[in-house]
Amino acid sequence: MSAAGFETRAFMLDVSRDRVPTMRTLRLIVDILARSRYNQLQLYTEHAFAYEGHESVWEEADPITPAEIAKLQAYCEFQGIELVANQNTFGHMERWLTNPRYNSLAKFPKGGAITPWGAIKEYPTTLDPANPGSIGLVEDILSKLLPNFKSNLVNIGCDETFEISDPEEYLGFLLKIVDAVHRHGKRPMIWGDIVLKHPDLVPRLPKDVIVLDWGYEGYHPFMKEAETFAKSGLDFYVVPGTSSWRSLAGRIENMRENLAAAEAAGRVHGAKGYMVADWGDHGHWQPLAASLPGIILGGSFAFSGPKSANMDLERELNAVMDAPLGGYLMKLGTLYLRGGAIRANASELFNILANPIGYSRHPGLTDSILDEISGIASGIKVALERWTDRNDWAKEISYMASLVDCACHRRDEGRLRALRDEHGRIWRLRSREGGRVDSLMKLPRF
Repeated sequence: MSAAGFETRAFMLDVSRDRVPTMRTLRLIVDILARSRYNQLQLYTEHAFAYEGHESVWEEADPITPAEIAKLQAYCEFQGIELVANQNTFGHMERWLTNPRYNSLAKFPKGGAITPWGAIKEYPTTLDPANPGSIGLVEDILSKLLPNFKSNLVNIGCDETFEISDPEEYLGFLLKIVDAVHRHGKRPMIWGDIVLKHPDLVPRLPKDVIVLDWGYEGYHPFMKEAETFAKSGLDFYVVPGTSSWRSLAGRIENMRENLAAAEAAGRVHGAKGYMVADWGDHGHWQPLAASLPGIILGGSFAFSGPKSANMDLERELNAVMDAPLGGYLMKLGTLYLRGGAIRANASELFNILANPIGYSRHPGLTDSILDEISGIASGIKVALERWTDRNDWAKEISYMASLVDCACHRRDEGRLRALRDEHGRIWRLRSREGGRVDSLMKLPRF
């Protein structure tokens, strides 16, 4: 770290879990990043780019086009931000491998991979390294994407390759992807989860690889993992998150702890970068407002270090939203703590809403606690009425309150019907139409 914080202060936005932002929204995000002293932006991409020759993968996604990348890049340059290509190239290839044209390239063409947390993947997710067509597809994808970016960096992902059990098989295919990146004159970044499970692989990585040490809980062992990468001599970033996804309204305290832990580990062990990730798992229900506290506070940790723990986040939120809305946003973002129902990578309220039939909720979330949470959410919606006719942030926060309220009344058909209508109205404020129906289908119905 320098006197001005981490050398690279990055933000990564998921644009592949249904929600693809409009160009107006992307410019707004760049403005917020510049205000918060970020200097790098990545758009996490699986299928949401208009790759020539692969139209069947992206035709319904309203993808980002080469012309739009050029415009966004120019705007990022104006704001002092580097736009870095981000393309998963090994795992998380569901949108490709469920397409009949590409299914034969899957390690498990019929799905069935078992995840570390015991779930079974219904669809194929990972390319088969033994199939020569797999690296051919990756090379073609990169040839369509990378020439659109001026940066010499590219994030090639390679995380959560659930179908690959042999570390040698993983490394062999990774090295082929790295070679393809080098032929484009770029420097690769990879997610660090797989090599952390097989530490013997770390010294065998090409020395120009940047490893991204990610973890999204307040208790994530960044200090231990960062030490491993520091000893390897590889450049690495620490990557906490906004805690917005699978939360309905944010997980504010987890976000604070997660950002602080990453900053401390990165500072102690000499991380080259600090990147705040914002994912969209399960339909990207949460609007941009849910991510805003983590974006702002993460930028402060990246630039100013541990003193950021004392920043007046509500005041900064009010300034960005141009209205006194920060208190409502932060109050919604702490409701996940009620009843002591703490879950990893989600709020219990999200779990209830996402699984309306037969879900056994945490015993701490009694009916009386749910009624209390519902009352708070409803009160926030009423308080926001004076703002919702003229402030899009207020509309988004009100929608977040509706998500929470529906989780508290998961069998109320009237509430769910109204929520589904509100989902579409809020989606269209900042996001492209492609993906809206897929996201909506993940909301419960009766």
